[in-house]
Amino acid sequence: MDIIALTTDFGIDDPYVAAMKGVILSINPRVTIVDICHTIEPQNIAQAAFVLSTIYHYFPEGTIHIVVVDPGVGTERRAVLLITPLAFFLAPDNGVLSYVIEETPPEDLQAIALSNPHFWLFPVSATFHGRDIFAPVAAHLSLGTSPQDFGDQIDTLFTLPMPRPRIGEDGVLSGHILHIDRFGNLITDIRMEDLPKGNLFIDVGGHFIESLSPSYAEGEELLAIIGSSGRLEISLKNGNAAALLRAKVGSPVRISSLGK
Repeated sequence: MDIIALTTDFGIDDPYVAAMKGVILSINPRVTIVDICHTIEPQNIAQAAFVLSTIYHYFPEGTIHIVVVDPGVGTERRAVLLITPLAFFLAPDNGVLSYVIEETPPEDLQAIALSNPHFWLFPVSATFHGRDIFAPVAAHLSLGTSPQDFGDQIDTLFTLPMPRPRIGEDGVLSGHILHIDRFGNLITDIRMEDLPKGNLFIDVGGHFIESLSPSYAEGEELLAIIGSSGRLEISLKNGNAAALLRAKVGSPVRISSLGK
């Protein structure tokens, strides 16, 4: 357990991420720290949950993920450690681990409330648990401290409602935009296996796309593609689909089949 990966909404213009790294390295100077993303929209728990879901599978088993998007910092919300067969996750109990929980069989999940102050940095700021609780706990965990030493086991964690595509009575598959990346690509909750058979007719923002493109370069101006996350993406060739369509997270995407 010698990798600690960081996902936050702290940005890179302030010293917050560096403070967390300093605490970690002061406890375990040999650990490898990896930055996942620090440009999550402020307080956007759903975005952080999605971004985490796209990357944690690619890290070595036993990686420690710290996820700090925490609008409830300083309140009664719990700080937790979630243990899965693939990784350890340190985060506020606010739904930021929703995809991890959904994708892991319940019998393979173990959750612990970080209630033992022995492993915290003092004094604990009411506004910076990333530095004062999550960072030192992660460092001690990387040194081999037993997860049970950090607090008591808990049986429930808060999860966000998970958007899922649905087929209506008219046979049309309805999904939603989950995420908009920096290129303006619209990443949806529709996976390859959800798509109807036959030739596809895709309606997004009143614009229509026929069929999938094999790559960003080989489609028409506005195109649909199965992206690296395994989900349907709406893209604009050499442009920004989100700006063209004025799309937002949660905007609908409808797909029908024109037959074989």
